[in-house]
Amino acid sequence: MPSTSTSTARLTRADYDELGRELDKLRQEVTDDLGEADARYIRRLIAAQRGLEVAARAVLMFSSRRWAWWTGTAALSVAKILENMEIGHNVLHGQWDWMRDEKIHSTTWEWDTACPADQWKHSHNVVHHTFTNVLGKDRDVGYGILRVAPEQEWHPVYLAQPLYNLLLAMLYEYGIALHDLAPELVESGEKTQEEFDRQLKEIGHKVGRQFLKDYVAFPLLAGPNALPVLLADLTANTIRNVWAHTVIFCGHFPGGIEVFEERQLEGETRGEWYVRQLLGSGNISGGRLLHLMTGNLSHQIEHHLFPDLPSNRYARIAPQVRELCRKYDLPYRTGGLGRQVAGHWRKIVRLAFPGG
Repeated sequence: MPSTSTSTARLTRADYDELGRELDKLRQEVTDDLGEADARYIRRLIAAQRGLEVAARAVLMFSSRRWAWWTGTAALSVAKILENMEIGHNVLHGQWDWMRDEKIHSTTWEWDTACPADQWKHSHNVVHHTFTNVLGKDRDVGYGILRVAPEQEWHPVYLAQPLYNLLLAMLYEYGIALHDLAPELVESGEKTQEEFDRQLKEIGHKVGRQFLKDYVAFPLLAGPNALPVLLADLTANTIRNVWAHTVIFCGHFPGGIEVFEERQLEGETRGEWYVRQLLGSGNISGGRLLHLMTGNLSHQIEHHLFPDLPSNRYARIAPQVRELCRKYDLPYRTGGLGRQVAGHWRKIVRLAFPGG
């Protein structure tokens, strides 16, 4: 059924259908145009990211010197952000599956973070992108611990949410790793205890491998510089976690973003699904470097409309998406990084209290 949002009050059934056709056409135009230039982009980016990480690791071998520690840590932070955001996130979305390159494919890629790729693909690609911002269906709405919409029932525990949102930012990869466990589904009978235990075991193995790599193997390779290298890895992972948390929250929880009731999914058409993505997402305005470092999730609206299109295409189609929003009198929410960060933190603080 159509959204009951005031943002869509003027839309008729014909408007929804026509908007759906126009967005489908835009998607098809991009798909038909994909080619060697796009493949070259992702291959060069992967090569550059790996080269940067190797260089960072080499510099950190001399991390007893202050310049080497700061330079190596900064380079490693950037390398981890690129791997997590523009490469890992987007490869696992299947954005590059059309290349039929088994090394850059959603079925074979494993990323440099605590969350097992297969579990993330289920919780994110399947659940979140299907039920975007639907209360009771999209578990990304507050990640089960935050109140990010006034429609969520208030409980006293939310009074502490500014604090545990900060902790979530610093430990974001571990929060995401646990996200698909959904123990409440075991209680309701929607998931078996055996499946829960299997997932937990997979998480334990992945976290163990990540811990061994960053906090044991590389420090030991540095010999007498083991402690500075360990601290560099801890710093780089924390920076990557905070940055990923910031980008995701700016795209999903700034001011004005709407949530939906499960009943609104009944008979939802393609056009209505598109509109729900538009109303449930926000962009971050900025230049090419910002877009690269956010994994092009600064174009969260375009990503939610077309999650399997290559991220390097989002900036090109954004003006067309914005024009369609203008045509159908729909909001296209965007703002600078500072504004979006302030917006989502205002919401976190305000909704820690009743009402909102």
